[in-house]
This record gives sequence, C-alpha cells and structure tokens, in this order.
Amino acid sequence: MPTRSPVQATVPAPGPEAGVRERTYRRLLQHAMELAGDGRLVTVAEVAAAAGVSRATAYRYFTSRGQLISAIVGESLGPVRRFESRAVEGRERVQDLFTKTFPRFRQFEPHMRAALQLSLEHWALERSGKLAEEPYRRGHRVAILTRTAAPLRARMRKNEFRRLLCGLSMIFGIEPYVVLKDIWGSSDREVQAVARWMADALIDAALKAPPAHARATPANARKRVRPRARNV
Repeated sequence: MPTRSPVQATVPAPGPEAGVRERTYRRLLQHAMELAGDGRLVTVAEVAAAAGVSRATAYRYFTSRGQLISAIVGESLGPVRRFESRAVEGRERVQDLFTKTFPRFRQFEPHMRAALQLSLEHWALERSGKLAEEPYRRGHRVAILTRTAAPLRARMRKNEFRRLLCGLSMIFGIEPYVVLKDIWGSSDREVQAVARWMADALIDAALKAPPAHARATPANARKRVRPRARNV
C-alpha cells in the first residue's frame, strides 16, 4: 500500500525575482494577505482594486483564484513546509513539528480557512461539471508528515505507517481548529494540546499493532497435531 497521496497539491507559481515586476507582485501579495486576514475568500479582482492596479495586470501574476490562494498559503506557511526537526526519534520529531508549527497555524488561521473554503467550493463545482479553472488541491502536509515521521517507518509494517500518516493528517493543519473552535469553542491552547495528545495516541496505536505474521486468521491458524505414539 503506497504511503504517498495520489493527489497532487497545488504549488504556487514562482514570482518575479527582481525589478518592477517583483515589486508589483509583492504589492499584490501583500494586499491579498491583508484581505484574507480579514476572513475573506478574496478574488483576483479584489486584490487588483486594493493594490490600485488593473485586473489585467493582476491576472498576469495570478491567473486564477486557485493560484492566488496558493500564493497566500505559500506565503503564510512557507516555514512550516520547510520545517526540519533536529530530533532523531520519530515520536519526538512529530511532537516537535506540532509544537513549532501550530503557532503559525494560529497566526494565519483566516488564510488557511480561505484555502479550505476554496477547495470545498472547487470540489462541488468539479462534481457538477461547472469548474472553469484548474482545481485547487491541498495536501502539502503529506510530504511534511512523511519526512518528519520517517524514523518510525522501520518500526512498523508499511500499511501501518501509511495509516499513521493518514491519522496525523487529520490533526495537522486547519482541520482541528475548525472542529474544536467552531464546535467545542476551544481556545488556541486547547486545540494544540488536543492535537498533540491525539498524535501521541496515534503513534502508540501504530507501534502496538502486531506484525503481519502475528495476524493469523482462525482458518489459517491451525493447531499443530501431535503424532500418536506407536504401540510398543
């Protein structure tokens, strides 16, 4: 069973590196970050108006709303995607990742919610055949978690490691904030504490899972018949 996700996450297009185009790009992105920080799912047209440039100019830098949101999230979570724990042991690396990155999730929560909202909107439009642009896909956490939890791979079966990554994916990112804040009224501190607790529980469960050779079914686990003693 593969440990990689079959979904290719949307990657932001690289911006210009120098000159007027670079300054224009940074100006547009700055206004996009500010608008998204207010909790809005911004459009390219709104960013153009806020930055005082034409729509045509803005669309040369961000060809779609998906690319705009991808650039916003890339700007917000760049350090998270590049994070490398100095710890050696797998559990410690995962806990280090959660401890160091959740404050950034808190800081850019509105931007991450916007990305989640767009991905859900694109999912619905794609299913109905009405999506007019390249679908926005999330999923950068797969590479982050796979890299961070790598030392645990040798301690469990391949499909158990994949299941661990799937479980960690549920609690790493914006999802625990949405569930715990919106439904339970949790504080930022509680969100992080619950996520860390769940990560520990998932690692414990994965490590306790019996190896493949120990999972014999009743049909296959036949009792060994002792040979009858011969009459002497």
